[in-house]
Amino acid sequence: MTTFEKARLQSSERTLPGRYYTDPAIFDQEQREIFARRWVCIGRAEQAHSPGEYFLTQVAGESLIVIRDHRGVLGAFHNLCRHRGTRLCSETAGRFTALVRCPYHAWSYRLDGSLAAAPNMDQAPDFDLADYPLHRCRLAEWEGFVWLNLDPQPTPFESVFAPLIGRFTGWRLPALRLGARVTYDLRANWKLVFENYNECCHCPPIHPRLAQLSPSDSGRNDLMEGPFLGGYMGIHPGMALTASGSRSRPPLGTVAGEDLQRAYYYTLFPNLLFSLHPDYAMVHFLVPLAPDSTRIVCEWYFDPTQIIQPGFDPTDAVALWDEINRQDWQVCEWTQQGTASRAYTPGPYAHSEGLCAAFDREYLKALGC
Repeated sequence: MTTFEKARLQSSERTLPGRYYTDPAIFDQEQREIFARRWVCIGRAEQAHSPGEYFLTQVAGESLIVIRDHRGVLGAFHNLCRHRGTRLCSETAGRFTALVRCPYHAWSYRLDGSLAAAPNMDQAPDFDLADYPLHRCRLAEWEGFVWLNLDPQPTPFESVFAPLIGRFTGWRLPALRLGARVTYDLRANWKLVFENYNECCHCPPIHPRLAQLSPSDSGRNDLMEGPFLGGYMGIHPGMALTASGSRSRPPLGTVAGEDLQRAYYYTLFPNLLFSLHPDYAMVHFLVPLAPDSTRIVCEWYFDPTQIIQPGFDPTDAVALWDEINRQDWQVCEWTQQGTASRAYTPGPYAHSEGLCAAFDREYLKALGC
């Protein structure tokens, strides 16, 4: 960002210049400076519940194996053999019994990443199995979610997440289980999704059904600067954020009082939209694919005692938010098209769009601007 652009943004809060949504060089820089250095949420601990279970994920273009070892500890490793770099796993999820074996020359690794066997290496001078474990990636678990950081010396997770730790204990998130998943591919930059999520000025014209259930001016933000932004929105008394407008499930955990008529919405930089409702939780995992392309995996979580009930049906929650999601993705794609125009110039943020400006500040800081 030029000195002129910095002064302009500081003098009055404005949207980012168009190239931040369209330039492949900036996208590559984001992968290096943000997604390869920040704590990125990649799923739930339940995806590898038992020893030997694993799943694959990608962060900043790197393929990673997330696996639970025989001690029950979750670990993450780069998906490549230490011999000649061969990809170890191609199946997106599964279970290993004892070893992870390379399909090329059969180097075999224990579930904790240590090298157990290296055929044909007995005559190699000074070769020691202990020198060739799988390359480990830093991993943290919080509220049932799994976070990875590719930086060899990242800022400790507990330090980064201090504003959030202990905040959501009433929902008992680690105990919840997946009830539904929908994947979306949209032609828009990932930052437009964050900026859209961080304000509800657009809710009355874009989400009329949501506005009927939850007034767009009912919100109060409690995190307004830094990597985590958001707060709550009120829900009309006697209503719920479902397609029917009514609640059919009991509240989660110990949710009570005012929280029974609130929904909490937070953006967790750089890739998670975090939504807590009285009777379910919902998250959006963002995967930037290109300057104008983002994959979003939306998941809904419910109390496991409800999931096992005969006739359990998450459709009322899923249908409402699937409609809202598609409305949001459409307007994000329209905005992407506009930011690519030669005529586009940064526009002013309204006071009610303060979290959008805060997101932009955090983004530019992370990018080193």
